[in-house]
Amino acid sequence: MDKDRPVPRIYASRQETATRMKRSLGKHRGDDIGRQGKKSVVIWAMASPDEKRDSWSTAQARVLTNKLYRRFPDGSSGNSITPSDDYPPRGKSSNGGETCEDQPTRFYLSDPPYDNYFYSDCNTAAQVVVTSPRPGNNLTIIGPRLIVAWPAGNSGVATFFAPENGVNGTLAIQLDNQTSTGNALEPVYLPPSSGSQNPSVGVSGVLRFNDTAVLTVPILGSIRTIRDFTEGPSILIPEIQDAIKFEKTNGGVSLSRLWLDNETTTVISFTPATDVNEGESIQLDDRTVTFPRGAYNFTAHFNYPQLEQLSPSEVLNPASQELINQYPDQTTSLSFLSYENKLLAGAWRFLTYFGRDSMITMLLLGPVLSEGEGGAIEAGIAAVLERINQTDGNVCHEETIGDYATYLNLQKNVTSTAPLYDYKMIDTDYYLPVLLQQYFLNSPNGTSRRSEFFSRMATENPANANLTYDQLALKNAERIMRLAAPFAASGNQTEENLIHLKEGEIVGEWRDSTYGLGGGRIPYNVNTALVPAALRSIAALSRCGFFSDYPAWAEEADRFAQVWEDETLRFFEVRIPLDEAKQRVETYKERSQFAGPSNVESIDDDVSFYAVALDGNNGLEKVEVMNSDDCFRHYFLNTTNQPQLTGYINQTANNIQRTFPAGLMTSVGVVVANPAYGEDPVYAQNFTTGAYHGTVIWSWNSLAMMARGLELQLDRCNSQHAPEFCQNEVVSKNARQAYNKLWDVIEANQQYLASEVWSWTYEDNDFQFTPLGALPPPGGVGGATESNIRQLWSLTFLSVRRNEAFR
Repeated sequence: MDKDRPVPRIYASRQETATRMKRSLGKHRGDDIGRQGKKSVVIWAMASPDEKRDSWSTAQARVLTNKLYRRFPDGSSGNSITPSDDYPPRGKSSNGGETCEDQPTRFYLSDPPYDNYFYSDCNTAAQVVVTSPRPGNNLTIIGPRLIVAWPAGNSGVATFFAPENGVNGTLAIQLDNQTSTGNALEPVYLPPSSGSQNPSVGVSGVLRFNDTAVLTVPILGSIRTIRDFTEGPSILIPEIQDAIKFEKTNGGVSLSRLWLDNETTTVISFTPATDVNEGESIQLDDRTVTFPRGAYNFTAHFNYPQLEQLSPSEVLNPASQELINQYPDQTTSLSFLSYENKLLAGAWRFLTYFGRDSMITMLLLGPVLSEGEGGAIEAGIAAVLERINQTDGNVCHEETIGDYATYLNLQKNVTSTAPLYDYKMIDTDYYLPVLLQQYFLNSPNGTSRRSEFFSRMATENPANANLTYDQLALKNAERIMRLAAPFAASGNQTEENLIHLKEGEIVGEWRDSTYGLGGGRIPYNVNTALVPAALRSIAALSRCGFFSDYPAWAEEADRFAQVWEDETLRFFEVRIPLDEAKQRVETYKERSQFAGPSNVESIDDDVSFYAVALDGNNGLEKVEVMNSDDCFRHYFLNTTNQPQLTGYINQTANNIQRTFPAGLMTSVGVVVANPAYGEDPVYAQNFTTGAYHGTVIWSWNSLAMMARGLELQLDRCNSQHAPEFCQNEVVSKNARQAYNKLWDVIEANQQYLASEVWSWTYEDNDFQFTPLGALPPPGGVGGATESNIRQLWSLTFLSVRRNEAFR
């Protein structure tokens, strides 16, 4: 996820916010207004089996509502926005009104200090996150907080609390089960009011404070607005914050905000439950709300068009239905992130479309996902095609929708609620042809659906309204062929002709954080794996009748791919002599103050790996960070340069098996970056256990894709034309050992696999799981990053399984 998007118009810095709280709260200490940290651990508990299963009628007819998003000024006010007849998307205003025929889906995931509650029914889907500091938490990062997040419009509410007594860490909050039902969450449904076509839907619950609490910061509207506050320098936007209305109700308080579209309203209200001290009630003083110790009923709702969710049985293909019983947590989570018109990246921070996440998920989860019209795969592919930039074929990285889209449009003096699309990434383009090949060539269902699917007209992005899916796919392929041609030309294999980040951007592929590439401009995975993989798929698609305007691509794309496969690795290769390698690791141990052993005794030969990028910070020609991105080449390619392949397989196996900091392995997973072999001190400073893409574990990359990629390479040894490494006893044995050691650590950490990213500390002579957000970020980064408790591409272990034949 992109953590480096500039955000305009800072309302108050973290320090300014704290100062204001001190003035308004007297003895309250403003530094308790902590940004929230990262949640990763998955100690899950579920509702009853019946509730965990399909809460949607599989026979219920679903209508895809891909309406155009357009709004225009009504002429009366520069900030007034009037919907056209087909906008906003009406989606699901409610399926049958307040009462749903099917039972709702409820489930709970614990990730201390975060408690996550999920609720879905025929009217809405919501996630509630309750954050309460635990002993040992960093109180500058972790503070009491309630978040309600909705996939519809990527919308939400956040309320941050502090103890009235000003003593950090003394205020604890929790969600109680409601006495009338025994459930933590119940639905809210209010029929459409005058002037609105949509009901107001959401959830209610009971929030308990162990001591008198003060509401320090409320944010109502967009998840993006909440993220700006929690992940950066506590950014608040005046147009949004000043529009919040505080109203005293009968013993309670209500906060509401009319969105910038002048139509949607978000509301959160609190009323005392039964055990608040008699005579005490919620106090409202201007915009300061004080809650005496006790429990409070809260309701959170908004009147925005809802999405059509796919149930667990709808998101999985018929052959994979048993996964619902075997893995209720993961399949219910997958359902929460799957909708008829798109897949969502993660809960709660990324409840919207991300192209890379969607396509990697569909590639790795393809064997179990539903196919055909109304299935998950076609929903995901359609979402990617719909958002392609028709001017240059660039695939969209992320969409901005809902209230935040209106806000960004207004910053450009455009009065519109139309969605915005981010095209900064350079890697996202190359996944699409591979995905199209996997589904429309390799799947019988996809092959039969090809004509109907690609004749569809785009409806999501107004700019693409005149184009078919076939035309949009062609624009993407044209872009790839155009960008790949210079390097593929005879005698043109130079660093200059490799794929670079876009001008002015510091991110461009999955390591999209400040130090993810160490400032590098030329990413390893894009150039050595993704470009040739896309070219191979374009060639295969062309041979099957795609891209009929370019029949020569059937051979030309393969020829390009061969050059990219064979000639790119040498630019990134790092080889360090044995003795020097040991010394570098020892130096890193001292610089980073790593508490464990250096493990240099495992280094028995020169160390080889491939730099994560070229042209890095501090004038570094190569960003010499050992990394997990070998997984891309193993997963996407079957290369044929035999000496190169043999050496490549062997170095991957070595680096996986060596324990950090000598290699990538830890007791809690394979880290995605190891800076120990970089001589410059900047490596240890920037690639830390608290960095988003530092010495941390990403489930989909260093575990799932690496495991599947090694399996695919080992499986080539069973083919008629087995690669030479299969006959090399040392290398083939090393590869098999690495595969099994990787799976051993995967199986030992099953409780974490479905979360986004996690880190570690070294205690009691071993690596100990630690949420990333509980650790301070490296210098120069705005704030700690909170991990999603469930990430779309981290659910791929529903499909990726250990191959017992290689044990």
